[in-house]
Amino acid sequence: MPLVIVAIGILVLLLLIMGLKINTFISLIIVSFGVALALGMPLTDIVKTIEAGLGGTLGHLALIFGLGAMLGKLIADSGGAQRIAMTLVDKFGVKNIQWAVVAASFIIGVALFFEVGLVLLIPIVFAIARELKVSILYLGIPMTAALSVTHGFLPPHPGPTVIAGELGANIGEVLLYGFIVSVPTVIIAGPIFTKIAKKLVPESFSKTGSIASLGEQKVFKTEDTPGFGISVFTALLPVILMSLSTIITLIQNTLGIEDNLFLAVIRFIGEAGTSMLISLLVAIYTMGLARKIPINDVMESCTTAITQIGMMLLIVGGGGAFKQVLIDGGVGDYVADLFSGSTLSPILLAWVIAAILRISLGSATVAALTTAGLVIPMLGQSDVNLALVVLAIGAGSVVASHVNDAGFWMFKEYFGLSMKETFATWTLLETIISVAGLAFILLLSLFV
Repeated sequence: MPLVIVAIGILVLLLLIMGLKINTFISLIIVSFGVALALGMPLTDIVKTIEAGLGGTLGHLALIFGLGAMLGKLIADSGGAQRIAMTLVDKFGVKNIQWAVVAASFIIGVALFFEVGLVLLIPIVFAIARELKVSILYLGIPMTAALSVTHGFLPPHPGPTVIAGELGANIGEVLLYGFIVSVPTVIIAGPIFTKIAKKLVPESFSKTGSIASLGEQKVFKTEDTPGFGISVFTALLPVILMSLSTIITLIQNTLGIEDNLFLAVIRFIGEAGTSMLISLLVAIYTMGLARKIPINDVMESCTTAITQIGMMLLIVGGGGAFKQVLIDGGVGDYVADLFSGSTLSPILLAWVIAAILRISLGSATVAALTTAGLVIPMLGQSDVNLALVVLAIGAGSVVASHVNDAGFWMFKEYFGLSMKETFATWTLLETIISVAGLAFILLLSLFV
């Protein structure tokens, strides 16, 4: 059975990494080959599938990840991140800093893809943690909880937006109900879960994180840092550009305005890659040249940022290769066939299928789209609210992130955690988001 092969593959992967201490990227590639062979894929297709998975994942991530790393590095090296951190500390105080991080991450997460938000926020979280002398995980869990919830539940993120289109759901309703579900889910998965995680794996809260992957963190005198306003503007410029594009596109679709060159340019600027490039160029000026920092020093920061994320990019790409093997090997189709003709509630069924596909395939977007294709035939016989089905699929698609998901490895590497600690924090965090989200969706279905 395909699911048994997947389970064995994951166990072998854990053995290679945890037991034999083999490099994570090498382990992922070894297991990708092994699972492909076990699934009976043609020998001539295996290497092509692995290359396609690695290239496809990095093709989406490398540009955003690289530009985001450089942007974050410039803000950190100039003292901008420290200025933001100190201002937040002054305004919110030590007791409320978690809530400040949650609010900021949620707002940023609405407009940004998960990976972009993580790359932008991680230097600031490190700076705040250093300033307050608190664990980076104490702030990191609420940050990633907010980013993950927005990624799974709220348009304009790819999952909920595309699923809404596939099911014919009103995207405004998806956004409205998504916010109603997201707020309590973030509170539970963020500040509340942090207290639980601290009891489960207390040693993980003493980790200093992968500060090396972000470069040596400099400490500045306040007067030597850029202003708070310009620092926040530079950090949030990608959010501003993407939000502007999204709002204008929504207005265009709502009013039925015909497409034209101006709207095409706005959409182009709002693309993640374009927004990140424009923001980086602005940062080169605001965080560097405007402060009389030589261009050679500014470029040195950019070079260092890319050098230090090389292995992380390979690890993320390796996760993409494993995911592609599972898709091309027929695991997704097998799981979909298991549930054809089921009589479960559409909301619950959508969540269950998305959850199984997510655990098997790793990709939340692939799991969500596959689930949408399966539940569409059942919706004609039900009066269930389509927006709630969209949200249920989104909830299921974020459950139990583990070794075949890029987010798992990013979280592990950034926060310097062991495999056990990553399962007890990141994997459990994603599961809480999924289950709490489903609970609030079912509760909401009683009223709408």
